Amino acid sequence: MRRLPVYLLLDTSGSMSGEPIEAVKNGVQVMISSLRQNPQAIETAFISVITFDSVAQQIIPLTDLASFQMVDIKATGVTALGDALKLVSNKIDNEVAKTTMEQKGDWKPLVFIMTDGIPTDDWQSGLNEFKQRKTAFTVACAAGSGADTNILKQITENVVSLDTADSASIGKFFQWVTASIGVSSTKVEDSGKDVTGLNELPPPPAELNIVV
Repeated sequence: MRRLPVYLLLDTSGSMSGEPIEAVKNGVQVMISSLRQNPQAIETAFISVITFDSVAQQIIPLTDLASFQMVDIKATGVTALGDALKLVSNKIDNEVAKTTMEQKGDWKPLVFIMTDGIPTDDWQSGLNEFKQRKTAFTVACAAGSGADTNILKQITENVVSLDTADSASIGKFFQWVTASIGVSSTKVEDSGKDVTGLNELPPPPAELNIVV
């Protein structure tokens, strides 16, 4: 079975403490519950969570929806986005099955990045690593006014921003991520082709500003 790998890169730096980090935890839980109701997603989508603060760590390796158990996350430290991009590159190499002569590999992964701040590490060296990996698409979300959309635009064309990092806005972002994973898992199953970009996803809700 070809899996649709989904990597969530979540900012857990100190500025996310309080309402934002609680909204992220809740958003992931609601997303998993919704996707479990989706027959295509439950067959196809595998989710991994990478958090980044002073360091990046993969708190949940690529896991099927039925077995997925969110772990508690705390907001502390600074914003090692470059470290997170290096780590997701390494995980794509090690967790995503490649297509060979003998077998069809997994579908190209979907990557969703959410940050409320400016990277505090050498994000460009992380980006150089990440650019060498093939993803179906990467979406970056700037949560609130503290994030730099210009940096995020260098990571991916697909950048959305939230005016505030409050629970309603973050909740809407995760609803849209959920819908995007659902649509992507249906598309790969039905068409047998990778998803190629934002234009194939459901339109983002009004709370998400598309950064052009």
